[in-house]
Amino acid sequence: MKEIYLDSNATTCVLPAAVAAAKQAMEQGYGNPSSTHATGLQAKAMMDGVRRRASGLLGVGDGRLMFNSGATEGIQTAVLSALCALRERRDAGKRIGSLLLYGATEHKAVPESLAHWNRLLGLNLEVRKLPVDAQGRHDLQALGALIGDAAMLCTMAANNETGVVSDLSAIAQLLQERGADAYWMVDCVQALGKLKLNLAATRIDYAPFSGHKLYAPKGIGMLYVRAGAPFTPLMMGGGQEAGLRSGTENMAGIAALGAVLAALDDGKTFRSHADLAAFRAQLVASLERAFPGIVFNMPFDLSLSTTLNFSVPGLSSKELLDLFDAARVRVSSGSACSAAKALPSYVLEAMHVPQWRASSAIRLSFGPLIDAATVTAACARIERCGEALRSSCLLPSALAPSPQDGVIQLSVDGQCTWLLSDLASASCVVIDPVAALVPRLAAFIRCQHLALRAIVHTAAPADHGVARLALLQELEIEQVGHVDIDGELALGQQRLRRVECGETHVYLLGQRFAFIGAMTPGALAPLLDAALLTQDTVLCASGDDGSICATVRTVQDGSVPAVELRLDAAALPAFLRQHPDAILVDVREAYEHAACAGTVFEGCEVRSVPLSRLAGQVAAWLQQPQRPLVFFCRSGNRSARASACLRRLGHGAAWQLNGGMAMAEATRHPLAIAA
Repeated sequence: MKEIYLDSNATTCVLPAAVAAAKQAMEQGYGNPSSTHATGLQAKAMMDGVRRRASGLLGVGDGRLMFNSGATEGIQTAVLSALCALRERRDAGKRIGSLLLYGATEHKAVPESLAHWNRLLGLNLEVRKLPVDAQGRHDLQALGALIGDAAMLCTMAANNETGVVSDLSAIAQLLQERGADAYWMVDCVQALGKLKLNLAATRIDYAPFSGHKLYAPKGIGMLYVRAGAPFTPLMMGGGQEAGLRSGTENMAGIAALGAVLAALDDGKTFRSHADLAAFRAQLVASLERAFPGIVFNMPFDLSLSTTLNFSVPGLSSKELLDLFDAARVRVSSGSACSAAKALPSYVLEAMHVPQWRASSAIRLSFGPLIDAATVTAACARIERCGEALRSSCLLPSALAPSPQDGVIQLSVDGQCTWLLSDLASASCVVIDPVAALVPRLAAFIRCQHLALRAIVHTAAPADHGVARLALLQELEIEQVGHVDIDGELALGQQRLRRVECGETHVYLLGQRFAFIGAMTPGALAPLLDAALLTQDTVLCASGDDGSICATVRTVQDGSVPAVELRLDAAALPAFLRQHPDAILVDVREAYEHAACAGTVFEGCEVRSVPLSRLAGQVAAWLQQPQRPLVFFCRSGNRSARASACLRRLGHGAAWQLNGGMAMAEATRHPLAIAA
């Protein structure tokens, strides 16, 4: 199944007409527009035509419109221009404001640019956030109190994470009423093609745009400068763009942008606002069916109809991203520029939403080129994702869950909780519970219809038992009898034994597993002397250092150098032909595996062993230490951890698929995953 791309606020595909226009510019209209011969004049005519079209669509009037590389350059240029003018005014003895104001939900390029040029130009003005209200709009009362001291004001037309549309008219009215002379920049990146713009009729001094947010290639953008607004070039040299921005123009990009603007002009290529609003409503309905309790982090009536921002109780943004990606639905968490940093959304924090929502938000965005078939297919996959979560006990469900037995590892903030699940006896034990994981533990235990036999700790809990009490309350269980194990506990056909080791406890599941706080040779010595452990006993620690698990042998021998064994997707078919006994291991979680709409690696032996269950499988793999294992996941991070773990434990042929499914799909090889 082909991917469904719903991350258009980050970037879009390129309009076919734009590809054709760029190709034509490179193959035939390749002249330098600064040249005076016929080929150069033809290139200049094309560029001037695109500028005229853009000027008409944006209502530039007497203002100036320059082509550049995109919004970041445009923001830099606008900030430099305003701050140079402010310095000149101050040096001339004129009063300037003391504040450089920017909306608290602005793209990071804005405050970073303000701080950078403020420092380099020696202005030493105060860079201050302008707060927003609970709906994500600028706090006009706060602006009214500050505007008299503002030297520059930076806001945005529509937010890239939430789609919230700013009340620019109210801001302009406030500037006029207070007689403020602050320079005003409005980031219009998300506005192009989505909001009606008539820039010359506004008080806006600078407005940057990026073509790749609306089906043009990356590397082409525009900056509007109001007539009479001060301007200082960021790029000096040959004087191109009428001296506004030196450097030979990106003619292929300009031609492509021109094709997109022509499509906007024809009124037929892109969907109407009513169509887009209907598509959003359809997606909202499917999201609500798929994820009970979903919370939308933006007001629908004040947001772009192409953007949804939501959080799901009990699920992190990473889990949701992995889930959607398994279904080949591309969404993001927050801004694409900062999504890889795994931090709470500063946009949602500025809106004062609860912390769990700011930390787990997902952005779904589409462009005006989307069609009804794509939306319908996306809705079906979204609902399939909900079913996958239900089958894995991550969402409430009346359906029978997928049975999950054995040793399960849950980690958060460097701490591990272990869950021993025995389906034969319908019972379980929780070891070292962490408060943040209590909802997940309770949901799993309820969903699997397990009897909680004990909650135990390998050491005195740092939270003084708060997590244990919270779990009992979640499950509506009386505390008596669920504190610890007195010697030994029968768990089906297994026995979980408690052994005192000084001030800590070790819990032994036969000689196969030892749940231990610290994995040091000194802590293991008494257990070995008493023949309670073997060299191959798997050790499960209460701390998460990324190693997943260890064995007695590896702890005693010290750290074993783990040489990375990586396979690129293109090399995988030949490797599998050379090693027909190789096992492909999918370490994605069960809900991701269930969300896939196709098969994986047809004709090969594939096993689903989620990373959270890897500890329960390593002993069996170590019995065949030379049989090739090829771990794969979504992006390669989890498979790297799995293969490193096996190599540290002594497996000599534990490989990882470099780049994960993303790279496998990119190769379009028959063995690549069809999800």
